[in-house]
Amino acid sequence: MALIEVEKISKVYGMDGFETVALRDISFSVNEGEFAAIMGPSGSGKSTLLHILGFLDRATSGTYHFDGKTIDEYSEEELAVLRNKKIGFVFQSFHLLPRTSVIDNVKLPLLYSGIKEIYWNDMALEAIDSVGLSHRVNHEPSQLSGGEKQRVAIARALVNKPKLIFADEPTGNLDSKSGKAIMEILQDLNEKEGKTIILITHETYTAEHAERIIKILDGEVERDFKVDSRRKASIDFVK
Repeated sequence: MALIEVEKISKVYGMDGFETVALRDISFSVNEGEFAAIMGPSGSGKSTLLHILGFLDRATSGTYHFDGKTIDEYSEEELAVLRNKKIGFVFQSFHLLPRTSVIDNVKLPLLYSGIKEIYWNDMALEAIDSVGLSHRVNHEPSQLSGGEKQRVAIARALVNKPKLIFADEPTGNLDSKSGKAIMEILQDLNEKEGKTIILITHETYTAEHAERIIKILDGEVERDFKVDSRRKASIDFVK
C-alpha cells in the first residue's frame, strides 16, 4: 500500500518577476515498509522535495497523497500532529540542544505529543537503548562523538514510534566508519521493525543501503530503480 504518492509535483520560487523552477512534474510513490533513497547533487531539488514530503512546504502544483488522503484534506493542526506522531526527522547537523542531556534531547518530541509525562522517561530510554547509547543517557552533546550525536538524533526521531523516518544527509558530517554504523541502524529499523525510510543523499555508497534509489537531477526524476540484494546490482523499473 502506498504511504506516499506524488503526482506531477512542481515547485516554483518567484522573486522580483523572476521564476526559479526547483521541481518539475515529479511523480512516484513509496509503499509502507519501503526504504527509498532520493539521490542527487547539490541544487538538484532533493531538499525541496523533502520539505514538501515532510509537510514543511507546499508544492506550487501537483497532488500529494499521504496515508490515503491528499494534503489539502488535512488541516494545519492535523499536519502538525502527523509531523509529531507519524514522522521522525534525522538531519545532517543533528540539531541537538547544547548543555542538555541525551535523555532530555530525546524527550523533546514528547512535549507536544499529548502523551502523559509519567511515560516520557521509559519511552526515551527505550529509544536510546535501540541505538546503543544507554551508557550515554546523562551526557551532553559536547561530550559525544559525531556518530553518537547522530544516534541521539535517530533516537529522538524514534521516540514517538513513527511509521516514517526522513533522514536528510544523515552521514554528511561523519567519518566513513560512523556513517556506515548509522546506515546499518536505519537498515535495521526498516528490515526488523518495518519502518518506512526515505533517505536524502548525494552519496552513492549511502544511497545503496536502500532497496530503491530515485535519482533527481535539475528538479526532475532522472532514474528510478531498485537495488537488488542491497548494494549488489540495480534493476530499472521506471525510466
